[in-house]
Order: sequence, then structure tokens, then C-alpha cells
Amino acid sequence: MSVCRTWLAGALIAGSVGVAQAAPDALHGSQVYTRCLACHALAYDRVGPRHCGLLGRPAGSVPGFSYSQAMKNSHITWDEKTLNLFLAQPLKTVPGSSMTYDGVADPKDRADLIAYLRQADTTPECRAQMPAKR
Repeated sequence: MSVCRTWLAGALIAGSVGVAQAAPDALHGSQVYTRCLACHALAYDRVGPRHCGLLGRPAGSVPGFSYSQAMKNSHITWDEKTLNLFLAQPLKTVPGSSMTYDGVADPKDRADLIAYLRQADTTPECRAQMPAKR
């Protein structure tokens, strides 16, 4: 095998190892979520809105919660991508938001937190908050 082909094969193997990431860990995400508990809860509003049903919900849309105008006008629908961006830098993602937390810097922590929020929707606490399907 030529040196060039050997180098290329090694680079491809090394590159593929770098791309592989561990699956999100919802259990660790629940530990990350403790940072959120000062302002949020899963099933009820606090200083921040509830998180049950967050994924798939338009930003600024929990009935009865007083959102900043910036959040209401953000045109964000929460999914893994938009939530990841927001959690990384809330005030840069939605300038004028009333969320004063600096964000979750670690990408793995964010992925785990999002996995936890997705899993939380299957809990009795969150299912009780969801509208009945007809």
C-alpha cells in the first residue's frame, strides 16, 4: 500500500472515530436539569414557563404565562436544534428574552438535557398536563 493511501485510510478511520458520539443520556440530563429548577418546573409555571410538552411547542405559547415580547416574536418552535441553540446562548439566540441564565456551555450536557426533556413528556407528571387526544 502506498504511503498516500495508508495516510488516507488512517485519516478516514481517525475522522470517523471523532464523529461518533455517545447517545444522549437522559439520566445525566435530569442532573443537568437541576440547574433549571431555580426558575422552571416540568408541570407548572414558576419564574419561567413549564417544560412538559416543550418539544414541538412554539416559543412564548404557554397559556397564561407572561413572556417577554422578544420570546413571543421569536418565531421559534422548540425542537432539538432550536433548543440546543437557545440553551447554548439564550440571550444571543433571543435578544431581549427575560431568561437571564447564561446557558449550558457543554454540548454533551445540552444533548443530555434535551433527551431528559423528551423523556419527561412520557412521565405521569407531564402526561397529566397534556390535552386529551380525541
